[in-house]
Amino acid sequence: VSSSSDFQQDRHSFSGSPQKWNDFELPGDTLYYRFTSDMSNTEWGYKFTVTAGHLGRFQTGFEILKQMLSEERVVPHLPLEKIWEWQVGVACRQTGHQRLKAIHLLLKIVQCSTQRDCDLTLLKPLWQLFTHMENNLCHDMTKPSILLPLHRALAELFFVTENRVTELGSLQEYLLALNTEDHLHRCTAQ
Repeated sequence: VSSSSDFQQDRHSFSGSPQKWNDFELPGDTLYYRFTSDMSNTEWGYKFTVTAGHLGRFQTGFEILKQMLSEERVVPHLPLEKIWEWQVGVACRQTGHQRLKAIHLLLKIVQCSTQRDCDLTLLKPLWQLFTHMENNLCHDMTKPSILLPLHRALAELFFVTENRVTELGSLQEYLLALNTEDHLHRCTAQ
């Protein structure tokens, strides 16, 4: 397999059992392949799957969105509602630095959006993660601890979002969006 028709650039050759084959990446939008059999077996040959994209696509997308959300003249032309939905999904599914970057973009969207741009009910899984982290921190008061980057990022997201919805006059809708009916009943009973 190669990225050039003369099989000189980005060449990958495989032979033998499937355990000797591994994933690889080719630059560009075209690949060339050649299959040669030595006729020693009567097996079917081989099968491979080609997937578009590259390893840096998350970082590239993050940088593009971050820049677009930083440009005041561009923001009104962005589908913020859809971007919000996508980024909440990324923040819920990803871990590590990718999750932190998605939360960073959510913060930017909250700061430049209007109430109708962000479906706050989508934040419920992140709110549950945050309250779980808060509860674990409160239960273990025996040792001093440093907040994890995710904990700090979520705290900032919910602090900024609360301030923003207060400015927009929709704090009550925000609180209802994050909590379950059972939780509200427990709080009322207390």
